[in-house]
Amino acid sequence: MKSRPLLWLSIMLTALSCLEPRAGHAAEPLRIGVAETDITPPNGYPMSGYYHERLATGAIDPLKAHAIVFRQGTEQAALVTCDLTGIAKDLSTEVRRIVAARTGIPAENLVVAATHSHTAPDYFKDLFNHLGKTGAGGERARYVTNLIDRIVDAVVQAHGKAQPGVLAMASARQETPVSFNRRFVMRDGSVHTWMNLANPDVVRAAGPIDPEIGIVVARAAEGNQPLAVLSNFALHLDTVGGNRWSADYPFFIERSVREHLGPQVISLFGAGCCGDINHSDPSAKERNKTDMIGGELGKTIRVGLDRTTIITNPTLRVRSAVVHAPLREVTDEQLKKSKDILTIVQSGKPMDFFQQVEAYRLLMVDQLRQRRAPAEASRWIGWGLSHTWGGIGKELPLEVTTFTFGSDLAIVCLPGEVFVDLGLAIKRGSPFRNTLVIELANCVETVYIPTRAAFAGGSYEVTNSACLPGTGEALVEAALRLLREAATAAVAKP
Repeated sequence: MKSRPLLWLSIMLTALSCLEPRAGHAAEPLRIGVAETDITPPNGYPMSGYYHERLATGAIDPLKAHAIVFRQGTEQAALVTCDLTGIAKDLSTEVRRIVAARTGIPAENLVVAATHSHTAPDYFKDLFNHLGKTGAGGERARYVTNLIDRIVDAVVQAHGKAQPGVLAMASARQETPVSFNRRFVMRDGSVHTWMNLANPDVVRAAGPIDPEIGIVVARAAEGNQPLAVLSNFALHLDTVGGNRWSADYPFFIERSVREHLGPQVISLFGAGCCGDINHSDPSAKERNKTDMIGGELGKTIRVGLDRTTIITNPTLRVRSAVVHAPLREVTDEQLKKSKDILTIVQSGKPMDFFQQVEAYRLLMVDQLRQRRAPAEASRWIGWGLSHTWGGIGKELPLEVTTFTFGSDLAIVCLPGEVFVDLGLAIKRGSPFRNTLVIELANCVETVYIPTRAAFAGGSYEVTNSACLPGTGEALVEAALRLLREAATAAVAKP
């Protein structure tokens, strides 16, 4: 007769031998594929990022779509970061639909994110016309067709290249100052954006920065060849200006990564929560330059690359949730006034910037709440036109997506331009050792997503926010709920 310890061991071994491997379980190898495609528009195409038309006269560096695909058992997920100012909901919907049909990756498991370069194309109206089959054709129509195709191609290529891989992670702190909170508390209690400390009415910055750079390295399991680096940092991409295409400072990060690991490495940059963060040092007269910012971030990332930790049990879990965010209200009187203001702007006459921003936002939100005739709406706005969400009603169904790997790494993807305090709240509450938070995922129609406290202070970002106060906190709650579910699954015994 077996002793009691041996009897229990026999029972446990028999039970374990009957268990089927679970989809996404670490017993299945994690497969990783990466690819990039060029999405640079032709010269003469309009540039995004500001409230006036700029036509591109050339390129400083190329714009790209960078894709990474994860496959494990029956679980599949993909992240594609694009050198664009924002991702229209129509664009992410179309890309996800096509990719799902061509690869089998569930649409909800694909995140299309923008880096937020302000030297990228203003494709929104052309996309709306193209999908509605109302465009006039020509070079602009060809570009939006190519934009969709090339983003799709990046994901499809990455999916086809997926091979057994290894993930490693690191967290680095950016010590050289390149990011600054751009909102300031004034002596009269108001909050103003874009101030300088030389102004005697400035009391202090209205919020923090996030100095952490999250780093994920993907390597081939065979040969240990580096495949990709995903970096994540909270700093607005508006450091170039002018009339030439540029990916902004992530171009210099890519150059630094490739110098360190090899020219074959794909460098993906995920914009952190930087709705209230920019590169203008309020204590200095001049702003930091793009090459300086990218170079300093590249140096810090290279230090992080030399001290990465391998994720030994990279079980992939993908989760998503929908937050129903209430849109701000728009009255008929506000609509009429907004059209009058934008008529003045279109005539070339000067207009107060904040009035122009508010007028645009009101017309955009009205188009979302109750679809107006496209010809009428497109007279006033470009980005904000939407087939997917036009006339959706009082709420936007905003997606929050999390990719987690074992108990070590989480990637959180949020919509809109999110304030840094909200990203920090997710990081503080995350049960994972390393957490990257990427904004501007799958839609830009929310525009800014401030905190409740920031709404009370007002200024530019609040003026330019489509949703009511509390939206940001609801996104944080949804993200933390998804992360806790994933962490619970990670520590649960089979």
